[in-house]
Amino acid sequence: MIKINNLSEGTHHLEIEEKIDELELKEPFSGNYLVEVKLTKLHNRIILDIDLKTTAFFECDRCGVNYKSNLQNTFQMVYLFGDSPEESNSVNTVYLSSDIDKTKLNKELRDYAILSIPMKKLCSEDCKGLCFRCGKNLNDDSCDCKTQQVDLRWKPLVELKNKMDFN
Repeated sequence: MIKINNLSEGTHHLEIEEKIDELELKEPFSGNYLVEVKLTKLHNRIILDIDLKTTAFFECDRCGVNYKSNLQNTFQMVYLFGDSPEESNSVNTVYLSSDIDKTKLNKELRDYAILSIPMKKLCSEDCKGLCFRCGKNLNDDSCDCKTQQVDLRWKPLVELKNKMDFN
């Protein structure tokens, strides 16, 4: 919660650290979240530049190892004083009445924390994954599986794949 009624015009810096439960977030999130806010107050609006940092635990999509990840998301909220127009399609703009003395960011922080979860969860960028034959974690050691001979009809595609270095 940020008090806005007694703030003078200009730029203010705030730092908020609380338990992740305050945002009603469960697994994979854990511990505390940290919010660094650059608040710019003008006579008819407030602009918040927000940097959100959270911690989460994931299972690697390639090798299956559990790992801890520090997530970060940066976004901006604009609060305008006055009545909301009939049609407003901006998600990050909120209209406030002039008698409001504080604003709560929990919903926005929760949404942006969830958006910071990566689509592909990797323990490291160069994770080698598991051997598709024996299941050994190739990050720990190489396996003794024999490579299969490629059908000659597929050889040009295999060479193209190797040149493009797909992971």
